[in-house]
Amino acid sequence: MAKMDARAVALEALLRVEMNKSYSNIVLNKLLQQYQLSGREASLASALFYGVLEKRITLDYVISQFSKIKCKKMSNIVLEILRMGVYQILFMDKIPDSAAVNAAVDLSKQKKVVKASGFINAVLRNLIRAQDHICWPDPQQDPLFYWSVLYSCPLWLVQHFISAYGRNITEKILVALEAHSPLYIRANTTKGSVVSIEEDLNQLSVKASGVTAVPDALSLTNSGAIEQNFCYQNGLFHVQDLSSQLCCLLLAPKSGETIVDVCAAPGGKSFTMAELMENQGKIYAFDQSPAKVRLIEAGAERLGLSIIQAGVRDAQHDLEFAVQADRVLCDAPCSGLGIIRRKPEIRYKDKNFLADFPALQYEILCNSARLVKKGGLLFYSTCTLNPEENGAVAERFLREHPDYAAAGLDLPKGWRRGIEEPANQWTLFPCLNGPDGFFMAAFRRS
Repeated sequence: MAKMDARAVALEALLRVEMNKSYSNIVLNKLLQQYQLSGREASLASALFYGVLEKRITLDYVISQFSKIKCKKMSNIVLEILRMGVYQILFMDKIPDSAAVNAAVDLSKQKKVVKASGFINAVLRNLIRAQDHICWPDPQQDPLFYWSVLYSCPLWLVQHFISAYGRNITEKILVALEAHSPLYIRANTTKGSVVSIEEDLNQLSVKASGVTAVPDALSLTNSGAIEQNFCYQNGLFHVQDLSSQLCCLLLAPKSGETIVDVCAAPGGKSFTMAELMENQGKIYAFDQSPAKVRLIEAGAERLGLSIIQAGVRDAQHDLEFAVQADRVLCDAPCSGLGIIRRKPEIRYKDKNFLADFPALQYEILCNSARLVKKGGLLFYSTCTLNPEENGAVAERFLREHPDYAAAGLDLPKGWRRGIEEPANQWTLFPCLNGPDGFFMAAFRRS
């Protein structure tokens, strides 16, 4: 296997995401493991890869000012090499401009696009000479295009957020989606207190800090490879964003209850609910993919959560499974507009990809409602910021299911709503308290 440096790995990952429409985190993790980059090289590869993904629209705008060839006319390899070069020049101060240019030319030779090396060299050197005079869009004449370029967000998505939440919240969302994604974990309180787990992590030189607004949550910095962490391997925690932890806290499962998680993979919410139940009761955790079910089983085993029974089930169509559960969680497939900062490639999808989700989500929610016993609680959640997938689905469900009523949500102390919405709904924004974009709605069966 030929050795690859950080830039070559970043380029390979970018090409795979672009050509295969693969998930960014999966692609990069596989390549980092395959080529076994050192800590510093792995960090550089990650910074380049995610930086170029996040800033693609901004980078293409800049390239278009210094290239006679339009970006759409360039080969994928040449365009990605240029994007990487421009990103280093504009956004990575610790890398000398000359090093960024030389590395780009070297990459063109490695990838056998030698004829383009002179073109790449010329574009980047022209940028270096004129980078203080880039002609950015006018925020007064065309503010939406300005936001699109500044925050590297497609114009349709900027317009979507404005239509859904207004200009003020939209700009805050765009700023938040550019920020580094915090790493949050959930302490496994069946194996120890959050304080003891925090101390164990700190002794391993991982900076762990308690999150006041979410009990038993910790934020991590300097975490390194989580899977290699001793505390992780011994089941003392699992990785989970605050939004999902809050969802489980508001669902509030109790020891001895029967819970169904209809779209459970990779299992985080099932794990948190089992811990809240002190590993007493029964949790049915389903997914339609056998491979993902195995992930749930492996996670439950690592954490020592014996009440989780994972299984294969189609949440949309399966009518055979019959149980009267105390609480049912329907965390439906969605467009993922709330987790763009974790999966930046989502922002570059065609806007038409949003259209099919509401019908699918509604069918899954209706099917899940059969599993709730009388007086039981049904929760619907997504990790998107799209009212058509969120409030519209929840309100349609109430209109067409007279045996269900809205169940008001008492927001935890320190949290507030960012928009006006019914008492049984809550939309979380990354610009308020820092969680991923998320939505939840609660219904009580009469």
